[in-house]
Amino acid sequence: MWDYAFHVPEQKKLRYIVHTDCKNEADDQFTLAHILMTDKLDVRGIIAGHFDEGNHGRYPEHQTAQASLDEVNLILELMGLAGRYPVFKGAESGMRDEKTTIVTEAARFIVEEAMRDDPRPLFIGMQGAITDLACAILMEPRICERMTCIWIGGADYPDGGEEFNLMSDVNAANVVFSSSMPLWQVPTGTYKQFAVSLAELQLRVRPYGRIGRYLFDQMIALNDKLADLPHWPHGETWCLGDEGAICALLEDRERRGGYTEIPAPRIGADMRYLPGDPQRKIRVYHTMDVRLDLEDLYAKLRINFG
Repeated sequence: MWDYAFHVPEQKKLRYIVHTDCKNEADDQFTLAHILMTDKLDVRGIIAGHFDEGNHGRYPEHQTAQASLDEVNLILELMGLAGRYPVFKGAESGMRDEKTTIVTEAARFIVEEAMRDDPRPLFIGMQGAITDLACAILMEPRICERMTCIWIGGADYPDGGEEFNLMSDVNAANVVFSSSMPLWQVPTGTYKQFAVSLAELQLRVRPYGRIGRYLFDQMIALNDKLADLPHWPHGETWCLGDEGAICALLEDRERRGGYTEIPAPRIGADMRYLPGDPQRKIRVYHTMDVRLDLEDLYAKLRINFG
């Protein structure tokens, strides 16, 4: 499908589910495009997530998952991939507590793919609220032994605190953190390492096809629309923080200095970390190979849409 002078051996490929609050801001779209151009990842489906907490009045209440769904389909169309992947709408809001699941087509799909007989490892990249994965775990706890979650979210350790993806569903985060599912967390200070300038994106993204132009232009439009917010966006730079979801799988598996294994915390209503089960360990990234990741994104856009 892509114009590469190399191929990825089948035994090196991974099954992958994309979960994205794709119309929340302007970086999810970059990561979705990057994942779709990455032959190592056999994308089994794409889930569109909610972002009510950071809506800033742009969409009616409980309509943000639909906005993400529409954006996913637009990205697929701009890349010439319309109809190639199943796309599902996730829950329209966060969980009301840690025991009550929200049954959606997205949660059912996660369960179905996890329980499918396939020897290849399965990963889900959560680029927003972790609601749909938590609901799937409550529906079928056995999926915890059959897949790994990479979550872009949560504030920095040891204290924690307010962070957007966590704020969107603390209950769901506690369900996943207390489960037995392997969890790779990319918290704020780590995903903020994927900083880019708008000039950089104008040079290295915008010239490459309809998708490159759209990725850049939609970011500039949001940069202008939210200019009156006091602390974000920053005017001439952005953070492609969701790139951590793919970077974790592009990095050399033997390169282990970028993360630590820690006991999974509980998370309080104020989003601060509390003591959890000391036997339950999760992987927390503190540094990632930003050069590898961003250069791979730019190269794939230029190769395929130049």
